[in-house]
Amino acid sequence: MKLSIACIQMDIAFGNPDQNYQSAKQLIADAAELKPDIIVLPELWTTGYDLSRLDVIGDQDANKTKSFLKNAALQHGTAFVGGSVAKKTAEGIFNTLIIVDKHGEAVHEYSKLHLFQLMDEHLYLSAGNSKGLFTLENRLLSGMICYDIRFPEWIRAHTAQGAEALFVVAEWPLARLAHWRALLISRAIENQCYVIACNRAGSDPKNAFAGHSMIIDPWGEIIAEAGEDQEILHAEIDLDEVRRVREIIPIFSDRKPEFYN
Repeated sequence: MKLSIACIQMDIAFGNPDQNYQSAKQLIADAAELKPDIIVLPELWTTGYDLSRLDVIGDQDANKTKSFLKNAALQHGTAFVGGSVAKKTAEGIFNTLIIVDKHGEAVHEYSKLHLFQLMDEHLYLSAGNSKGLFTLENRLLSGMICYDIRFPEWIRAHTAQGAEALFVVAEWPLARLAHWRALLISRAIENQCYVIACNRAGSDPKNAFAGHSMIIDPWGEIIAEAGEDQEILHAEIDLDEVRRVREIIPIFSDRKPEFYN
């Protein structure tokens, strides 16, 4: 099954949701001209890492973002791996990835499990407690957020259940670009799955970000890679290739998880 993917590697306005919604609306319209099946947005695309103000600028129950993505899905006839937003709830503020199908229905949410202390996430955000598995076009996929890719056991918890593609949304710093590329390629190879990784471009008061969104096949070969600046990365994937690769080197049937703990 072939799917056309468009990753929106946007430059995020620090702490300015109104500006970011407007920018995303135009970028989505531009991406839609490529006729993608799925459009992907980056991590915390409505606010950036203005963490100390998330109680003010965060999205209550992510309602505004869900409405925005629903309208975009219905307008353009495409599904969304809708990046992540600061979701305000009675239990805390979560860094939450939202999946919307082409009919505008929110089919899954995943809140970031691993909080990145180096950027003070643990001081302002609450960790999620559920998996990133979701279904689009009747195929099992998974979603992760940035720092999660440093935890291969968390990724394997999804691919061992059959996930055929890993969508990663991120605000990954330029200083660790080499890690970004190596980790994503490794996750594709060891899980024999597609990796679709959408990073942000630009900078904020504390960080410059790497860009280099990537689409990688189950052999670890890079199908498409962006540069550092704002752009739309587009490529086609074939999910049937995952089954073929997993049959050639049957790592999932050769696993011995009883020895791993």
